[in-house]
Amino acid sequence: MTRCPSGRRSTSTDLALTLSRVADPALAGFDDIIDVRSPSEYAEDHLPGAINLPVLSDEERTRVGTIYKQVSPFDARKLGGALVAANAARHIAGPLADRDGSWRGLVYCWRGGQRSGSFTTILSQIGWRVDRVEGGYKAWRALVVDRVQNRAVASPVMVLDGNTGSAKTAILGRLAARGWQVIDLEGLANHRGSLFGGHAEGQPSQKMFEGRLALALESLDPARPVLVEAESSRIGDLTVPKAMWQAICAAPRLRLDVPVAARAAYTAATYDDMVDDPARVEAIVAALSRLHPAERVEAWNTAVAARDWRGLAEGLLRDHYDPRYLKHRLRYAAGEKGVVALDDLRDLDRAAGQVEAALARLVP
Repeated sequence: MTRCPSGRRSTSTDLALTLSRVADPALAGFDDIIDVRSPSEYAEDHLPGAINLPVLSDEERTRVGTIYKQVSPFDARKLGGALVAANAARHIAGPLADRDGSWRGLVYCWRGGQRSGSFTTILSQIGWRVDRVEGGYKAWRALVVDRVQNRAVASPVMVLDGNTGSAKTAILGRLAARGWQVIDLEGLANHRGSLFGGHAEGQPSQKMFEGRLALALESLDPARPVLVEAESSRIGDLTVPKAMWQAICAAPRLRLDVPVAARAAYTAATYDDMVDDPARVEAIVAALSRLHPAERVEAWNTAVAARDWRGLAEGLLRDHYDPRYLKHRLRYAAGEKGVVALDDLRDLDRAAGQVEAALARLVP
Protein backbone atom coordinates (compact mmCIF):
# COMPACT_ATOMS: atom_id res chain seq x y z
CA MET A 1 0.00 0.00 0.00
CA THR A 2 1.10 3.54 -0.64
CA ARG A 3 0.73 6.18 2.05
CA CYS A 4 -0.73 9.31 0.47
CA PRO A 5 0.28 12.79 1.67
CA SER A 6 -2.94 12.90 3.70
CA GLY A 7 -1.79 9.87 5.68
CA ARG A 8 -4.15 7.42 3.95
CA ARG A 9 -2.89 4.32 2.17
CA SER A 10 -3.60 3.17 -1.35
CA THR A 11 -4.14 -0.44 -2.29
CA SER A 12 -0.80 -1.62 -3.70
CA THR A 13 1.19 -4.31 -1.87
CA ASP A 14 4.07 -2.07 -0.81
CA LEU A 15 4.15 0.30 2.16
CA ALA A 16 5.50 3.55 0.75
CA LEU A 17 5.43 7.08 2.12
CA THR A 18 5.09 9.86 -0.44
CA LEU A 19 6.69 13.03 0.92
CA SER A 20 5.04 16.35 0.16
CA ARG A 21 7.34 18.64 2.16
CA VAL A 22 11.00 18.74 3.18
CA ALA A 23 9.95 18.42 6.81
CA ASP A 24 6.88 16.30 6.13
CA PRO A 25 4.93 15.78 9.39
CA ALA A 26 4.60 12.10 8.52
CA LEU A 27 8.34 11.67 9.19
CA ALA A 28 7.68 12.21 12.89
CA GLY A 29 5.58 9.04 13.02
CA PHE A 30 8.60 6.72 12.85
CA ASP A 31 10.99 5.62 15.57
CA ASP A 32 13.93 5.51 13.15
CA ILE A 33 14.55 6.78 9.64
CA ILE A 34 17.06 4.45 8.05
CA ASP A 35 19.28 5.36 5.13
CA VAL A 36 20.48 2.12 3.57
CA ARG A 37 22.74 3.78 1.01
CA SER A 38 26.51 3.44 1.20
CA PRO A 39 28.45 5.45 3.82
CA SER A 40 29.78 7.94 1.24
CA GLU A 41 26.27 8.62 -0.10
CA TYR A 42 25.01 9.17 3.44
CA ALA A 43 27.94 11.43 4.34
CA GLU A 44 27.24 13.71 1.38
CA ASP A 45 23.62 14.27 2.42
CA HIS A 46 20.68 12.49 4.01
CA LEU A 47 17.19 13.04 5.34
CA PRO A 48 17.13 14.92 8.66
CA GLY A 49 17.58 12.58 11.61
CA ALA A 50 18.34 9.52 9.48
CA ILE A 51 20.76 6.86 10.67
CA ASN A 52 22.98 4.97 8.24
CA LEU A 53 22.57 1.19 8.05
CA PRO A 54 24.08 0.46 4.64
CA VAL A 55 23.03 -2.74 2.93
CA LEU A 56 26.05 -2.35 0.63
CA SER A 57 29.32 -0.71 1.60
CA ASP A 58 31.04 1.64 -0.84
CA GLU A 59 33.36 -1.14 -1.93
CA GLU A 60 30.54 -3.67 -2.27
CA ARG A 61 28.43 -1.25 -4.28
CA THR A 62 31.32 -0.66 -6.68
CA ARG A 63 31.92 -4.40 -6.98
CA VAL A 64 28.27 -5.18 -7.76
CA GLY A 65 28.13 -2.35 -10.31
CA THR A 66 31.24 -3.62 -12.05
CA ILE A 67 29.83 -7.13 -12.33
CA TYR A 68 26.55 -5.71 -13.65
CA LYS A 69 28.39 -3.95 -16.47
CA GLN A 70 31.15 -6.44 -17.22
CA VAL A 71 29.53 -9.82 -16.51
CA SER A 72 25.70 -9.81 -16.33
CA PRO A 73 22.81 -8.26 -14.44
CA PHE A 74 21.89 -11.70 -13.07
CA ASP A 75 25.31 -12.29 -11.51
CA ALA A 76 25.27 -8.78 -10.08
CA ARG A 77 21.85 -9.29 -8.49
CA LYS A 78 22.87 -12.67 -7.07
CA LEU A 79 25.98 -11.22 -5.42
CA GLY A 80 24.06 -8.13 -4.34
CA GLY A 81 21.34 -10.24 -2.74
CA ALA A 82 23.89 -12.21 -0.73
CA LEU A 83 25.66 -9.05 0.44
CA VAL A 84 22.38 -7.29 1.35
CA ALA A 85 21.24 -10.30 3.36
CA ALA A 86 24.54 -10.50 5.24
CA ASN A 87 24.56 -6.79 6.01
CA ALA A 88 20.90 -6.82 7.02
CA ALA A 89 21.62 -9.64 9.48
CA ARG A 90 24.48 -7.60 10.95
CA HIS A 91 22.24 -4.57 11.43
CA ILE A 92 19.42 -6.60 12.99
CA ALA A 93 21.82 -8.25 15.44
CA GLY A 94 23.60 -4.94 16.09
CA PRO A 95 22.04 -1.45 15.90
CA LEU A 96 18.45 -2.78 15.80
CA ALA A 97 18.90 -5.48 18.45
CA ASP A 98 17.14 -3.51 21.18
CA ARG A 99 14.05 -2.55 19.12
CA ASP A 100 10.92 -4.25 20.40
CA GLY A 101 7.81 -5.37 18.52
CA SER A 102 6.22 -1.91 18.57
CA TRP A 103 9.14 -0.30 16.72
CA ARG A 104 8.31 1.49 13.45
CA GLY A 105 10.95 2.19 10.83
CA LEU A 106 11.11 4.20 7.62
CA VAL A 107 13.66 3.02 5.06
CA TYR A 108 15.02 4.74 1.98
CA CYS A 109 17.78 4.37 -0.59
CA TRP A 110 18.67 6.44 -3.65
CA ARG A 111 15.44 5.98 -5.65
CA GLY A 112 13.34 3.77 -3.41
CA GLY A 113 14.34 0.69 -5.35
CA GLN A 114 16.10 -2.59 -4.66
CA ARG A 115 18.24 -1.65 -1.67
CA SER A 116 15.42 -0.18 0.40
CA GLY A 117 12.92 -2.73 -0.91
CA SER A 118 15.12 -5.67 0.12
CA PHE A 119 15.80 -4.34 3.61
CA THR A 120 12.15 -3.40 4.13
CA THR A 121 11.07 -6.92 3.19
CA ILE A 122 13.49 -8.50 5.65
CA LEU A 123 12.43 -6.21 8.50
CA SER A 124 8.75 -6.74 7.74
CA GLN A 125 9.18 -10.51 7.87
CA ILE A 126 10.37 -10.15 11.47
CA GLY A 127 7.06 -8.51 12.29
CA TRP A 128 8.04 -4.85 12.42
CA ARG A 129 5.88 -2.22 10.75
CA VAL A 130 8.20 -0.74 8.17
CA ASP A 131 7.57 1.74 5.37
CA ARG A 132 9.92 3.03 2.70
CA VAL A 133 10.15 6.46 1.12
CA GLU A 134 8.55 6.53 -2.32
CA GLY A 135 11.25 7.69 -4.73
CA GLY A 136 13.91 7.49 -2.02
CA TYR A 137 16.45 10.19 -1.28
CA LYS A 138 16.05 11.50 -4.84
CA ALA A 139 12.42 12.45 -4.14
CA TRP A 140 13.36 14.29 -0.93
CA ARG A 141 16.21 16.05 -2.69
CA ALA A 142 13.79 17.28 -5.38
CA LEU A 143 11.70 18.91 -2.63
CA VAL A 144 14.84 20.57 -1.24
CA VAL A 145 15.87 21.95 -4.63
CA ASP A 146 12.39 23.28 -5.29
CA ARG A 147 12.34 25.01 -1.90
CA VAL A 148 15.74 26.71 -2.11
CA GLN A 149 15.87 27.45 -5.83
CA ASN A 150 12.34 28.05 -7.06
CA ARG A 151 10.16 29.25 -4.18
CA ALA A 152 10.26 32.76 -2.80
CA VAL A 153 11.13 33.10 0.88
CA ALA A 154 7.77 33.12 2.66
CA SER A 155 8.66 35.72 5.30
CA PRO A 156 9.73 39.33 4.66
CA VAL A 157 13.55 39.29 4.72
CA MET A 158 15.58 41.93 6.55
CA VAL A 159 19.38 42.05 6.24
CA LEU A 160 21.80 42.97 9.02
CA ASP A 161 24.73 44.63 7.27
CA GLY A 162 28.07 45.93 8.50
CA ASN A 163 31.79 45.68 7.83
CA THR A 164 33.71 42.49 8.59
CA GLY A 165 34.16 41.99 12.32
CA SER A 166 30.98 43.84 13.33
CA ALA A 167 29.69 40.81 15.30
CA LYS A 168 26.65 40.43 13.03
CA THR A 169 26.39 36.68 13.59
CA ALA A 170 26.64 37.00 17.38
CA ILE A 171 24.07 39.80 17.47
CA LEU A 172 21.68 37.78 15.30
CA GLY A 173 22.05 34.91 17.75
CA ARG A 174 21.00 37.17 20.60
CA LEU A 175 18.06 38.47 18.58
CA ALA A 176 16.96 34.88 17.95
CA ALA A 177 17.04 34.31 21.71
CA ARG A 178 14.76 37.35 22.06
CA GLY A 179 12.20 35.77 19.75
CA TRP A 180 13.11 37.13 16.33
CA GLN A 181 13.07 34.80 13.35
CA VAL A 182 16.67 34.35 12.21
CA ILE A 183 18.34 32.21 9.57
CA ASP A 184 22.04 31.84 10.38
CA LEU A 185 23.48 31.13 6.94
CA GLU A 186 27.05 30.99 8.25
CA GLY A 187 25.99 28.50 10.90
CA LEU A 188 24.28 26.32 8.30
CA ALA A 189 27.42 26.53 6.13
CA ASN A 190 29.79 26.04 9.10
CA HIS A 191 31.91 28.98 7.98
CA ARG A 192 32.40 32.55 9.21
CA GLY A 193 32.33 34.03 5.74
CA SER A 194 35.88 35.34 5.30
CA LEU A 195 39.26 33.97 4.23
CA PHE A 196 39.92 33.26 7.90
CA GLY A 197 36.43 31.92 8.49
CA GLY A 198 36.87 28.19 8.00
CA HIS A 199 36.51 25.68 10.83
CA ALA A 200 38.78 22.69 11.36
CA GLU A 201 35.96 20.21 10.73
CA GLY A 202 35.26 21.75 7.33
CA GLN A 203 31.98 22.60 5.63
CA PRO A 204 29.04 20.37 4.77
CA SER A 205 28.45 19.41 1.16
CA GLN A 206 26.48 21.81 -1.02
CA LYS A 207 23.55 19.37 -0.91
CA MET A 208 23.61 19.16 2.87
CA PHE A 209 23.81 22.96 3.17
CA GLU A 210 20.79 23.27 0.90
CA GLY A 211 18.89 20.67 2.92
CA ARG A 212 19.59 22.57 6.15
CA LEU A 213 18.47 25.81 4.54
CA ALA A 214 15.31 24.21 3.15
CA LEU A 215 14.35 23.02 6.64
CA ALA A 216 14.96 26.52 8.04
CA LEU A 217 12.88 28.12 5.30
CA GLU A 218 10.05 25.67 5.77
CA SER A 219 9.85 26.43 9.48
CA LEU A 220 9.31 30.19 9.00
CA ASP A 221 6.18 32.00 10.11
CA PRO A 222 5.28 34.00 6.97
CA ALA A 223 3.55 36.66 9.07
CA ARG A 224 6.83 37.67 10.74
CA PRO A 225 10.08 39.04 9.26
CA VAL A 226 13.19 36.89 9.14
CA LEU A 227 16.63 38.34 9.79
CA VAL A 228 19.71 37.24 7.85
CA GLU A 229 23.27 38.46 7.70
CA ALA A 230 24.58 40.31 4.66
CA GLU A 231 26.53 37.74 2.65
CA SER A 232 28.17 37.43 -0.71
CA SER A 233 26.81 34.77 -3.03
CA ARG A 234 29.32 32.30 -1.58
CA ILE A 235 30.05 31.32 2.02
CA GLY A 236 33.40 29.62 1.96
CA ASP A 237 33.13 26.97 -0.75
CA LEU A 238 29.33 26.90 -0.74
CA THR A 239 26.91 28.83 -2.94
CA VAL A 240 23.88 30.57 -1.47
CA PRO A 241 20.89 29.10 -3.38
CA LYS A 242 18.99 31.29 -5.81
CA ALA A 243 15.82 31.99 -3.81
CA MET A 244 17.73 33.02 -0.70
CA TRP A 245 20.25 35.09 -2.65
CA GLN A 246 17.54 36.96 -4.54
CA ALA A 247 15.77 37.71 -1.26
CA ILE A 248 19.00 39.04 0.30
CA CYS A 249 19.66 41.31 -2.67
CA ALA A 250 16.14 42.77 -2.61
CA ALA A 251 15.74 43.10 1.17
CA PRO A 252 15.89 46.28 3.26
CA ARG A 253 19.11 46.61 5.25
CA LEU A 254 20.09 47.79 8.70
CA ARG A 255 23.81 48.57 8.91
CA LEU A 256 26.10 48.34 11.91
CA ASP A 257 28.69 51.12 12.07
CA VAL A 258 31.55 49.97 14.33
CA PRO A 259 35.04 51.55 14.56
CA VAL A 260 37.82 49.46 13.08
CA ALA A 261 39.67 49.25 16.41
CA ALA A 262 36.61 47.77 18.10
CA ARG A 263 36.11 45.31 15.27
CA ALA A 264 39.78 44.30 15.43
CA ALA A 265 39.54 43.65 19.17
CA TYR A 266 36.41 41.54 18.67
CA THR A 267 37.95 39.60 15.78
CA ALA A 268 41.17 38.85 17.66
CA ALA A 269 39.16 37.61 20.64
CA THR A 270 36.77 35.39 18.70
CA TYR A 271 39.07 33.79 16.11
CA ASP A 272 40.91 31.83 18.78
CA ASP A 273 41.33 28.83 16.47
CA MET A 274 43.48 30.98 14.19
CA VAL A 275 45.63 32.05 17.16
CA ASP A 276 46.27 28.37 17.84
CA ASP A 277 47.48 27.78 14.26
CA PRO A 278 49.88 30.56 13.19
CA ALA A 279 51.00 28.57 10.15
CA ARG A 280 47.45 28.67 8.82
CA VAL A 281 47.39 32.46 9.26
CA GLU A 282 50.73 32.78 7.47
CA ALA A 283 49.40 30.77 4.51
CA ILE A 284 46.34 33.00 4.18
CA VAL A 285 48.43 36.17 4.39
CA ALA A 286 50.71 34.75 1.70
CA ALA A 287 47.67 34.18 -0.53
CA LEU A 288 46.82 37.89 -0.17
CA SER A 289 50.31 39.06 -1.14
CA ARG A 290 49.48 39.48 -4.84
CA LEU A 291 46.69 41.93 -3.97
CA HIS A 292 48.69 44.31 -1.76
CA PRO A 293 51.97 46.26 -1.68
CA ALA A 294 54.97 44.34 -0.39
CA GLU A 295 55.45 46.62 2.63
CA ARG A 296 51.86 46.05 3.75
CA VAL A 297 52.20 42.30 3.50
CA GLU A 298 55.48 42.51 5.39
CA ALA A 299 53.74 44.41 8.18
CA TRP A 300 51.12 41.70 8.40
CA ASN A 301 53.81 39.01 8.52
CA THR A 302 55.58 40.93 11.27
CA ALA A 303 52.35 41.00 13.27
CA VAL A 304 51.96 37.23 12.81
CA ALA A 305 55.54 36.62 13.95
CA ALA A 306 54.95 38.77 17.03
CA ARG A 307 51.59 37.09 17.68
CA ASP A 308 50.04 40.56 17.56
CA TRP A 309 46.63 39.29 16.57
CA ARG A 310 44.81 42.50 17.29
CA GLY A 311 47.26 44.50 15.20
CA LEU A 312 47.03 41.98 12.38
CA ALA A 313 43.23 42.04 12.52
CA GLU A 314 43.15 45.84 12.38
CA GLY A 315 45.51 45.94 9.39
CA LEU A 316 43.55 43.31 7.47
CA LEU A 317 40.20 44.93 8.23
CA ARG A 318 41.32 48.44 7.31
CA ASP A 319 43.35 47.65 4.20
CA HIS A 320 41.83 44.45 2.80
CA TYR A 321 38.29 43.79 3.99
CA ASP A 322 36.83 47.30 4.39
CA PRO A 323 37.59 48.53 0.85
CA ARG A 324 36.13 45.38 -0.65
CA TYR A 325 33.10 45.44 1.62
CA LEU A 326 32.44 49.06 0.68
CA LYS A 327 32.26 48.14 -3.00
CA HIS A 328 29.86 45.32 -2.17
CA ARG A 329 27.68 47.50 0.06
CA LEU A 330 27.38 50.31 -2.48
CA ARG A 331 25.57 47.90 -4.80
CA TYR A 332 22.74 47.73 -2.27
CA ALA A 333 22.85 51.32 -0.99
CA ALA A 334 19.24 51.93 -2.02
CA GLY A 335 18.09 49.22 0.37
CA GLU A 336 19.78 50.71 3.44
CA LYS A 337 17.03 51.85 5.82
CA GLY A 338 18.99 52.66 8.95
CA VAL A 339 22.36 52.68 10.71
CA VAL A 340 23.15 51.56 14.26
CA ALA A 341 26.36 53.08 15.62
CA LEU A 342 28.14 50.85 18.15
CA ASP A 343 31.18 52.29 19.93
CA ASP A 344 32.50 48.87 20.89
CA LEU A 345 31.49 45.21 20.94
CA ARG A 346 32.31 44.33 24.53
CA ASP A 347 28.64 44.11 25.57
CA LEU A 348 26.83 42.21 22.83
CA ASP A 349 23.57 42.04 24.76
CA ARG A 350 23.49 45.82 24.85
CA ALA A 351 24.39 45.95 21.15
CA ALA A 352 21.58 43.50 20.36
CA GLY A 353 19.17 45.74 22.27
CA GLN A 354 20.18 48.73 20.15
CA VAL A 355 19.72 46.73 16.98
CA GLU A 356 16.36 45.43 18.17
CA ALA A 357 15.14 48.96 18.84
CA ALA A 358 16.16 50.01 15.32
CA LEU A 359 14.48 46.96 13.80
CA ALA A 360 11.29 47.69 15.68
CA ARG A 361 11.15 51.08 13.99
CA LEU A 362 11.53 49.48 10.57
CA VAL A 363 9.07 46.61 10.94
CA PRO A 364 5.53 47.66 9.89
